Amino acid sequence: MALILGLDPGLGTTGWGLIRAEGNRLSHLANGHLKTDTKAALPRRLAQLDLMVEALVADHHPDSAAVEEVFVNANPQSTLKLGQARGVVICAAARGGRDVGEYAARLVKKAVVGVGNADKKQVHAMVQRLLPGVKIAGADAADALAVAICHAHHLASASVLAR
Repeated sequence: MALILGLDPGLGTTGWGLIRAEGNRLSHLANGHLKTDTKAALPRRLAQLDLMVEALVADHHPDSAAVEEVFVNANPQSTLKLGQARGVVICAAARGGRDVGEYAARLVKKAVVGVGNADKKQVHAMVQRLLPGVKIAGADAADALAVAICHAHHLASASVLAR
């Protein structure tokens, strides 16, 4: 059994989702989003994000975490800020020696939906199907749960290959 924390990093909103993986059996434990103060300076927002992820990890004690990789926006400043938020999220999740998987958006979509070019509605629908009864706190939380599911699939495959 493994507790997996999926994270969809963002400077304004970071989605998170916690699942339990027992072999191929997945169950939803919690999900939500972390928001930073949009009026605060960038360093303060990054520090807020670090503290919130650290508290999330302390509350739930995941065995591992998974983070979606950065995609390139049309606006280079937005991409840079997303990269900084992602770095903070990875660092906070990895603190204490926890393994953190990193997955491209196309790989997450392929793992959850079956195709790498799935849209957000398809991902959301498959997350609901794979985690029956889940109440998803929004699009960012759905993406975070999808990242956690992708990580669970990769852990299960690695376990089979190791045997």
